[in-house]
Amino acid sequence: MSNLQIELTATPEGANRTKRDGASGALVSSGQTALVAPHAKPGNRPKRSSWRQRGLWIGLAAAGGIGGWFFYAQPWQASVPAVSVEIVAPGPVTRVLAVNGRIAALRSVAVKSTVAGTLVAALAEEGNTVLRGAVLARLDDTSQQAAVRQATAALDQQLLAEAQAGAALKRTEALAGNVSRVALDDARSAADRAAQEVGRLRALVDQAQFQLTKFSIVAPIAGTILTRGVEPGQVVDLATTLFTLGDLSELVVETDVDESYATQIRTGMPAVLQLTGDDRKLDGTVSFVAPVVEPDTGGLAVKIAFAEAQAAPVGLTVTANIIVDRRDAAISAPRVALVTADAGLSVFVVEGEKAKRVPVEVIDWPADRLIVTDGLKAGDRLITDADNLADGQAVRTAGQ
Repeated sequence: MSNLQIELTATPEGANRTKRDGASGALVSSGQTALVAPHAKPGNRPKRSSWRQRGLWIGLAAAGGIGGWFFYAQPWQASVPAVSVEIVAPGPVTRVLAVNGRIAALRSVAVKSTVAGTLVAALAEEGNTVLRGAVLARLDDTSQQAAVRQATAALDQQLLAEAQAGAALKRTEALAGNVSRVALDDARSAADRAAQEVGRLRALVDQAQFQLTKFSIVAPIAGTILTRGVEPGQVVDLATTLFTLGDLSELVVETDVDESYATQIRTGMPAVLQLTGDDRKLDGTVSFVAPVVEPDTGGLAVKIAFAEAQAAPVGLTVTANIIVDRRDAAISAPRVALVTADAGLSVFVVEGEKAKRVPVEVIDWPADRLIVTDGLKAGDRLITDADNLADGQAVRTAGQ
């Protein structure tokens, strides 16, 4: 390709002339001024086609970069949120109430004194196994011993008076023909009064002796001494707990259930128990449900019995999973998929690449997943992250 040569020609008296360049045959207009690089010679001028090629390559590179960004970022989809979806499918569901409880003896009693006094001997120690009626401690009974002796002495004296009144009555009756009717009646009355007084004093003696037995603290049941709350020399009253006695042959788990679930807990429900520090899962059964909710705490007392006898310290923490409901085929949904609105609970499902609001009914329960009783069916594409979605909004499945 030949270079276009531009020739600057001076025109006499400003006349305009046009002629063809001898080398290229191009038309050159005289009377016009062409700008040329200073000191440029016709043979050293830049090639225009080379600059055009460079510009073309630069433009192609820029277009490729912009196209790659568009492919990666997909800005036309920026307004369509990506959602996580799970396919609804019925399956076995177990509804469990998890609570913490403690080991306790099924039968236990706080041993207290029925009289006030000073403890002079504590015969039982914590951990001792005792039989029913065994003496656990003694109180100072000096004053009561004196009361027994006093009542006994009064009874002995009255027994003597009774004997004398009886003898007088016999003599009077023997002289019935020689004494007046009045004298005979008086002798009989005296004998009766003496017998009645003996009976009263015998009762006082029995009462004093019975009161004396209260100064010996005995075990009301057979069991193990769990705690001892007193020491010799301590003054105790009727409110002081001297010992805690429990029958460790049968242990249970004692716990409290929040009143929100009180109506759903019943005796006979199965439970899975795990003792602290023990990896075994033990079977149990709800054996007792209190008929009254504790008004101060809002808790319902529950006891769970072990299926097999266990040996464990009283007070040990136990994790209990009470199985409230088992269903072989139920639809469940994660709690995070539920949306609360004025109209009630609902979820979103993907239908035709759009989010569709579906009202649902669930069994509310303290768990990550809830049983859905109405609203969802098998095969629905449930959106598990429905925050800030609107009914009919376009969505796309995460990862697509």
